[in-house]
Amino acid sequence: MIATEGISLQYGKRVLFDNVNIKFTGRNCYGIIGANGAGKTTFLKILSGEISPNSGRVNIEPGKRMAILKQDHFEYDEFPVLDTVIMGHSKLWSIMKEKEALYAKEDFSEEDGNKVSDLEGEFAEMDGWNAESDAAVLLSGLHIEEDLHSKLMKDLNGHQKVRVLLAQALFGNPDVLILDEPTNDLDIHTITWLENYLLDFKNTVIIVSHDRHFLDTVCTYVADIDFSSIKLFRGNYTFWYESSKLALHQRSTSNKKAEEKKKELREFIARFSANASKSRQATSRRKLLDKISIDEIQPSSRKYPAIIFNQSRPAGDQILELKSLSKEQNGKSMFKNIDLFVNKGDKIAFLSKDSLAITTLFQVLVGEQEASSGTFKFGQTITNAYLPNENESYFKTDDTLIDWLRQYSDKEKDEVYIRGFLGKMLFSGQESLKQTNVLSGGRRF
Repeated sequence: MIATEGISLQYGKRVLFDNVNIKFTGRNCYGIIGANGAGKTTFLKILSGEISPNSGRVNIEPGKRMAILKQDHFEYDEFPVLDTVIMGHSKLWSIMKEKEALYAKEDFSEEDGNKVSDLEGEFAEMDGWNAESDAAVLLSGLHIEEDLHSKLMKDLNGHQKVRVLLAQALFGNPDVLILDEPTNDLDIHTITWLENYLLDFKNTVIIVSHDRHFLDTVCTYVADIDFSSIKLFRGNYTFWYESSKLALHQRSTSNKKAEEKKKELREFIARFSANASKSRQATSRRKLLDKISIDEIQPSSRKYPAIIFNQSRPAGDQILELKSLSKEQNGKSMFKNIDLFVNKGDKIAFLSKDSLAITTLFQVLVGEQEASSGTFKFGQTITNAYLPNENESYFKTDDTLIDWLRQYSDKEKDEVYIRGFLGKMLFSGQESLKQTNVLSGGRRF
């Protein structure tokens, strides 16, 4: 369906891809994984033609249509929501506009009539008469209410725009669907809707996502970017992760006989296949795993950050108390009369159909916004930190990582300490001298 042939890309001395040859085919969903900064989003941009490699090419089967989840949230600001979705099928949209222009002509000629007849034929073949209703169904599934369908994109908030652009990518049943972080800004119900949609999707899907649960549900293959190459593995993310750990463990136990290692791997595949998933994709995934060979399971060279939480002082029993906490924003109630008592050791997940409501609550708790009514109080021994959903404002500087992180270190400002902390998050050596404004989204996180 779509393949790369000898793709190479280098920025300065840094080689992102070196002679990459990979093929994506059929009714499969491929999860592109790799360390932060490995080039996942860049690879998707090469596939879509947004970035040209230094050498090599991308081949897509003739007559097949590719759709991409757009990242520019302002590109369609002057267009109605429904039209924006239909524009995802550029050929259909072009025919619609050409038809409208011809019908609007005052001096409509016989030649125009013949042209319109041809356009109407193409329009019907593309199921154009159902375009608006199909677009509306997608928008409703993504929780964009019907009264918003005729509004301009600029009248929507950021979260709503993301959903409209996702509907645009899904519209018209594309042959190749490329999605970069599709679950960002989606609530759990909409993510479930998207998972079910992709499970029923009959064409090729290529996804980058940091949501491993999402990857586990929808992916039939994992494409791992490592050492400037891309290797393809059958199965979902968890199968790749667990099997690579097992292979790495076997490499370190050299006293085991080869036959014992093969038996251990076969038992792992059988066990994982039997419990692969309870989703509708379980059967197809099991068939894929049944075909896997022992040689396909290889150890990963991936390194993982050391995320260690050390308390400067022991926390008391009373962590946080909210009393009748409410917030209105632009005449809309974000949350109302929240009463909550957080005890030591509690781990709490906040869920909402409106992710902006959760963000607003957190911003109130860290002092970035004021509550409309009610109170909250942290315990006397408690200090808090905040990881925001949107972090662009934190990186509008050309400071090095060392200087940037130093401002958030309350006590220890020494460069050796800062470098050590960065090293735990895999920024070692010269990497710690990088400017913060050139980091990829994953590395910023």
